[in-house]
Amino acid sequence: MKKILSVLLIYTLFAFFSYQTADAATSIEEQKKEIIALYNSNNVEEAYKMVSRIMEKDRDYEVWYILANLSQDLGSDENAVFFLKKSILLNPEYDKAHYNLGNIYLKQYKYNSAINEYKTAIKYKKDYPYYYYNLGCAYLGQKEYDGAKVAFKKAISLKKDEPSFYYNLALTYKQLDNKKEAQKALDKYNELNKEE
Repeated sequence: MKKILSVLLIYTLFAFFSYQTADAATSIEEQKKEIIALYNSNNVEEAYKMVSRIMEKDRDYEVWYILANLSQDLGSDENAVFFLKKSILLNPEYDKAHYNLGNIYLKQYKYNSAINEYKTAIKYKKDYPYYYYNLGCAYLGQKEYDGAKVAFKKAISLKKDEPSFYYNLALTYKQLDNKKEAQKALDKYNELNKEE
């Protein structure tokens, strides 16, 4: 009889904790949706308050990512970097976190760090043109014009109608003293700007 009661007690406790865990996960997912809705409606401060109330132990990589974006919008790149690193720690393959971290480093003129983050983002999502574009911008900042050229050309191969890609490619060709290619890229930039 004691064995049966022990088994029932263990089963009951297991069911209770399983239910609590599932309920908490559902609650976090619901909170994330609400936070994103607040963020999308430009209610950044309220979204930040709400995400801050999620216990650290319950934050997944997406919650840390959201917290980073909100921190950045509220003017704290330092907190954003910290939160992005937390997101990456939980999911090293989360390309968006690497990309946003690269953007902060680019803004801070930390070109090597930005390049590393963009390359990591590209490793996990090879078909997003803005990863290559920003990689090209980081190379430009470092005066690595050959790397910039390759990155801008890859961005263009993925999205042919983005004027800024051609403009920066023209700048790169100018730095490489290739006037003919610089003019072609500039002409395409002007053509695309007329269409807008």
